Amino acid sequence: MTRKQGNEQTKNRRQWVSIVPYGIHQQHPNAYKDILDTVWENRDSLGYAYRILRDGCCDGCALGTSGMHDWTMEGIHLCAVRLQLLRLNTMPAMDWRLLEDVPALRRMSNRKLRKMGRLSVPLVRQKGDKGFRRISWEEALDLTAKRLRTVDPHRLSWFLTSRGLTNEAYYAHQKVARSFGTNHVDTSARICHAPSTAALSATVGCAATTCSYSDWIGSDLVIFVGSNIANNQPVATKYLYYAKQAGTKVFVVNPYFEPGLDRYWVPSVTKSALFGTRMADDYFQVHIGGDIAFFYGVLKHLIENDWVDREFVAARTVGWQETEAKARSFDWPDLERSSGQTKAEMYRFAEAFGKARHAIIVWSMGITQHSYGSDNVRSIVNLQLARGNVGRPHTGLMPIRGHSGVQGGAEMGGQPGAYVMGVPVTEENSKRLAQPEFWGFEPPAWKGISATQMILAAERGEIDALWQSGGNFVDTLPEPDRVVRSVANIGFRVHQDIMLSSNMLVDPADTIVLLPSRTRYEQRGGGTETSTERRIIYSPEIPGPRIPESRDEWEVPVQVARRADPERAARIFPWKDTQDIREEINRVCPTYKGIGNLRKKGDNFQYGGPRLLVDRFLTPDGKGHFSPIGLPDEKVPADRFLLSTRRGKQFNSMIYKVSDPLTGLKREDIIMAKEDAERLGLRNGDPILLRNDRGEFRGLVKIDRIKPGCIQGHWPEVNVVVPAGRLDPSGVPDYNAVVEIIALGRPETVANLKAVTA
Repeated sequence: MTRKQGNEQTKNRRQWVSIVPYGIHQQHPNAYKDILDTVWENRDSLGYAYRILRDGCCDGCALGTSGMHDWTMEGIHLCAVRLQLLRLNTMPAMDWRLLEDVPALRRMSNRKLRKMGRLSVPLVRQKGDKGFRRISWEEALDLTAKRLRTVDPHRLSWFLTSRGLTNEAYYAHQKVARSFGTNHVDTSARICHAPSTAALSATVGCAATTCSYSDWIGSDLVIFVGSNIANNQPVATKYLYYAKQAGTKVFVVNPYFEPGLDRYWVPSVTKSALFGTRMADDYFQVHIGGDIAFFYGVLKHLIENDWVDREFVAARTVGWQETEAKARSFDWPDLERSSGQTKAEMYRFAEAFGKARHAIIVWSMGITQHSYGSDNVRSIVNLQLARGNVGRPHTGLMPIRGHSGVQGGAEMGGQPGAYVMGVPVTEENSKRLAQPEFWGFEPPAWKGISATQMILAAERGEIDALWQSGGNFVDTLPEPDRVVRSVANIGFRVHQDIMLSSNMLVDPADTIVLLPSRTRYEQRGGGTETSTERRIIYSPEIPGPRIPESRDEWEVPVQVARRADPERAARIFPWKDTQDIREEINRVCPTYKGIGNLRKKGDNFQYGGPRLLVDRFLTPDGKGHFSPIGLPDEKVPADRFLLSTRRGKQFNSMIYKVSDPLTGLKREDIIMAKEDAERLGLRNGDPILLRNDRGEFRGLVKIDRIKPGCIQGHWPEVNVVVPAGRLDPSGVPDYNAVVEIIALGRPETVANLKAVTA
């Protein structure tokens, strides 16, 4: 063995977690048990389940696969998220008669509601009815068409989930909504990443990741900010493993020391499966909401130590002088207080970042779901522009997506501000789309509202009809009791879905219609998904059992439009299958040109190529724009805490286990720093009450490695104390809260501590 080989082997061993095989007796997911559990759960349909995994495009996170393979690495890619979603695609039809008694269903958890099986027939419930009654598709389509035809378009809203929907389904839904005259169209994608879309569009001219997953491998530095890929995109840990083998350093900026970003056992890599892999090389525990101050401190160090790429800044950006002056204007004590990091800690980050030849910054909802989420993203863009870390190999801006449909959902027009990607809602574009070669009708040009604004509008009595394809406002938005009252205020509701949810059980103000959909794998002609790295991937129809009365996701709204105005719809919705839709997208959306050629498993293309912004930014002036933003105006007294929300063993609001295998946390656990617990006289497992003027949540103390002064609880359970109406300018809710903590059962340690979050 050469000295170089020996040094390499020693370095790799330093990344091991333990010599105990597969980390026995350590807290981490058991991927092999997950596989066995999935086999058992799908035992009545194993052949079909296997064909979905083998041939379908993953309906979990947005990393994107064709079958069980991707375009970055060799080997099989199969994660717990995809396995836990598999049963949604294979489960049999439910007994629709159970829906005749809604009060009984309300006593069941969402997990039990899911296990009842697939929605099987069209159903209707009217005001005063105890439950739903079965109707024919003819009745359902006629009733829905009649109501939508008569409603004021300004009082009609349309919401689309990321639940396995394809690009074709998103496109069809939003075009139908616009044919009825409304721009109140939104998707669950924007509840997560609308701030990323807004900030990136304004600063670099594109709302998608600027690089590819392959850029991780060989980058000097990959930085995760407010993102936990081990939980939400577990296959991505495999990319990270190979990046570390290639010498990449990994930094994490987060209030909580996420165990999965500390160490992880990648099950499909033998060495990692046996000995584990240490992921993070350095951790920077900022305050909740301290990201902007932290990145200003880093930028200030870059300036003072001449680590700014001034040649790149001068040639390719604007706004640097104002941003540099803004950074210099902040005193170090202010930045330390706001960020929760010392000047020395910010220097440590800045030195590594400033000396790195290339770096990628990855972020998720820990950055976006704040009332200043867009500014959080702008602060990340400032850093990357200052170092010229865009458009080159192993550099980039990556808002990583947690659901398979979210990237394409917004790009296909599932948003109030654009008809499709690159075609914003304007009078000019409305008239252009009216040409026969495009849509053949003039869509509305007025400004629509976001999903959270829809609910607030419904509370005020300003929404008369809601079409909801998947999704669950009650279990996802802040102040669930308030959401229930708002939903109950809507006169006509259409819920199109594959399964039952608590959202459908809210009593009708007038009428509710339930319409059973097919999954993406049942869709005639297949469909496409757009991954985080902008790869448009074809997913074929998978042969297997079908729910006889379910219909393709895209065709249901189209059939309603055809009932509402047959002659007009025949002209503007001439589609027979998804291939027809892809060919129309090919004409209407320039960025997606080529989608019409995707017809079989494995067909794909990456729009923009492996890297965007190579020669110019996509802004009108071709420049990258710095943003001299201010610090969040949050004043937190010394005796208060900051509360934020986190995810466990779940996919969106679907909870799969009460205990998170990554952390050991139960759904009722509230993470607290050791220093804070000792100061309050609290111990692990002590009961506490979170309370404010919005609601109460009973939890248990869990002492762990979180930034002192900060606490975390699981979403959506703690939504009861999260205030509605506190939104980023892009419309995303701030999923943080001001709470009072009351120690329960130990009167001597009762603490009245108020908490606020950013």
